[in-house]
Amino acid sequence: MSEAVLASVREGKFNKNAARRVRVAGQIPAVVYGAGQDSQAIAVDPKVITRILHSESGHNTIFDLTVGSAAPIKAMIVDWQYEPIKGKLLHIDLKRIAMDKAIRVSVPVMLIGTATGVKNQGGILDHILREVEVECLPGDIPSHIDVDVSNLGLHQAIHVSDLPHAGKVKFLVDEGAVVAHVTIVKEEAPVEAVAAAEPEVAKKGKEAAPAADSAKK
Repeated sequence: MSEAVLASVREGKFNKNAARRVRVAGQIPAVVYGAGQDSQAIAVDPKVITRILHSESGHNTIFDLTVGSAAPIKAMIVDWQYEPIKGKLLHIDLKRIAMDKAIRVSVPVMLIGTATGVKNQGGILDHILREVEVECLPGDIPSHIDVDVSNLGLHQAIHVSDLPHAGKVKFLVDEGAVVAHVTIVKEEAPVEAVAAAEPEVAKKGKEAAPAADSAKK
């Protein structure tokens, strides 16, 4: 079931005092723009917005937005601000969406399974690219992209070109970019060995003589 957001129109000047009054009334200030129309100041229910942000598709969720008595439109969240201490929503930006026009969004990349290079070869899995920017129709936006890494061996990598998709999504990043790879755990030299390798003068807190000066002696 798609989410629906009801919004009221904010009248008058918009400033800090006006925004504070909106929050005191139990809502948060917002602005909606896009689709060749003027931006509009509105107020929305923070609980509904929080539910959308915490959903599987997160801020990429396309929902019905009804402003006042106007007909519902499709919209999505493009920016939001939290209060740093209490973590409450302070403000959001919404964008009107045309379902027949492609848009650009960032989609999370999820690694599935345990790589054989980790399980059997003592490597570690390094997840480098956690999001990829894609272009597609709003109705085709994936909530996330799952990548099976079970067969990934030591020193092997998964690239953007290896990411699964149904052909409706265009990746906007370099196809050769590494999404994840299995590497070797580098062992640090023992502290005793490092200490033994240091010059005696360094241990006493004296500056070691330059190589050129030592050669002259």
